[in-house]
Amino acid sequence: MKINVDGEERKFRSVWFEKDEVVLIEQRNLPEKIEFYRAKNSDDIAYAIKHMVVRGAPAIGVTAAYGLALAKIKGENMEEAVEKIRKTRPTAYDLFKAIDFMKSNGFDIHAAERYSQEVSGRCKKIGEYGNVLIADGSKILTHCNAGALAVVDWGTALAPMRYAKESGKNIFVFVDETRPRLQGAKLTAWELEQEGIDHAIIADNAAGYFMKKGDVNLAIVGADRICANGDFANKIGTYEKAVLAKENGIPFYVAAPGTTFDFNLKTGDEIPIEERDQEEVLVVNGKKIGPENSKARNPAFDVTPNRYVSGYITEYGIFRPDQLGDLKRKVQSDLFMRTTTPTA
Repeated sequence: MKINVDGEERKFRSVWFEKDEVVLIEQRNLPEKIEFYRAKNSDDIAYAIKHMVVRGAPAIGVTAAYGLALAKIKGENMEEAVEKIRKTRPTAYDLFKAIDFMKSNGFDIHAAERYSQEVSGRCKKIGEYGNVLIADGSKILTHCNAGALAVVDWGTALAPMRYAKESGKNIFVFVDETRPRLQGAKLTAWELEQEGIDHAIIADNAAGYFMKKGDVNLAIVGADRICANGDFANKIGTYEKAVLAKENGIPFYVAAPGTTFDFNLKTGDEIPIEERDQEEVLVVNGKKIGPENSKARNPAFDVTPNRYVSGYITEYGIFRPDQLGDLKRKVQSDLFMRTTTPTA
């Protein structure tokens, strides 16, 4: 991804390995500050994933892969390191794919590098395929952050938009703020600004207003886990955006690499949903916003049924929900994807 640092445009990945450390862009400090988190052991990796120094299913997977390689280099107990990292976040399927990939490859650093390269390359292909859906003048809605920060480079939902921009198309992106952690306002808008893509941040509850007005003609989101039937988990609020898109006749696409598809789960009812600390809802800028004794519920994800999805943009092409059997066969014949059969 392109980042402007002190007036100089530089290229970064969201996570990489350097001198026996795993280095991550500290996403909690964006857009105010560009800082880096340096993980020196598996405890640091588990903290980074659990506390959202890094977030986004593919980026979590790559971080886990590097983290396990780091644990081996440091001489840690690998069984303990695996369990520690596995427990961090239950919904993102890429985490489990990466762990099992690394176990199958002896936790070798070269395997972690290969995993990272594969994820990045596959997301670039998502951009190429998704670009065909974007016409010149498109007004696109996206939710949460599914850009390079959430992957390693390119992104999933943002990859087609980056390709559209590079191919000379004039596009505009509506960015849901994405409460409670504001990944849309803080991260997606920041990425779009770095890429020079015209956009506006909107309140989460404003999406239906702009859809009904005809200001949105395409929606693209990412995913944290996609089931065999096409039901998928993504950041909380995705489900209602999908319902609104269908109500207003707007195509709704999900962009994700093969590592995010969990063909072991038949439907979305089987996806474990992480519930995070209520303080994320109740406290804003260090100040409590509700009555002293009020409590909050804070599910991090929701599940969108396949009937609301126009198609899935993958590194293998674009598939409708009724074509996921074809996608499954492509995934199963892919040597990289066949390396393991992950179990959450």
